[in-house]
Amino acid sequence: MKFYFDEDSAQHRLVAALRSHAIDVTTFLDSGMKARDDESQLMLASAQGRILVSANTRDFAALHCEWLERGRSHSGILIIPQQRYSTGEIVRRFLRLTTSGLELSGGIYYLSNF
Repeated sequence: MKFYFDEDSAQHRLVAALRSHAIDVTTFLDSGMKARDDESQLMLASAQGRILVSANTRDFAALHCEWLERGRSHSGILIIPQQRYSTGEIVRRFLRLTTSGLELSGGIYYLSNF
């Protein structure tokens, strides 16, 4: 699994911790996407075959529905609630997710499920 972190979720310590566990992560900064809208972020993540990771539940849930209505697909959306989990807990949940064999493509998922 490959992940793309938007501006709402790309905490340096978290990204570094995930990378230290060999989880393939790129961020909006790595991709030159600072201050770009949510749809542009999702388009880039999907073009790269990456699951978009965000704390922005409301906007990405709505965008997911819009894409479905238009017959568009994406590589998946993973929502991490802000300030709900420690960095260590998020890493543990990512490790469970990446070894689960679950295919996230086209869906919206919440880290709390892993």
